[in-house]
Amino acid sequence: MKAGTGTILATHVHEPGGLSQTLEFLKRTRSELRQLRRAYVWKDRLHVCDVNRDVFEIVGLGYADPDIIPVFTDINAAYDPRTIHLPIEAEYKEFNLGRRHPWAEDRVM
Repeated sequence: MKAGTGTILATHVHEPGGLSQTLEFLKRTRSELRQLRRAYVWKDRLHVCDVNRDVFEIVGLGYADPDIIPVFTDINAAYDPRTIHLPIEAEYKEFNLGRRHPWAEDRVM
């Protein structure tokens, strides 16, 4: 693992159509990590890292998968849903976590 260079504490295998199990894995394992800092996503896997560089991994879920959007929303990743699925030259994509929404963001003025 080059990207997060930390210890993988837990691994989950994402199956097609298994979004609810993946979100449940994230919910269960989040208490094992400190404040979430970064997400690294390859074509076939996702690493979520905390401030101590501890990692949990989801295998079978990459940036081309449509299920990445609800997963990124759940972990508060700062990403553009219109471009997340586009292929890149690099080995992986890196995203900051901890995105915050301003008060009344959903209101139309």
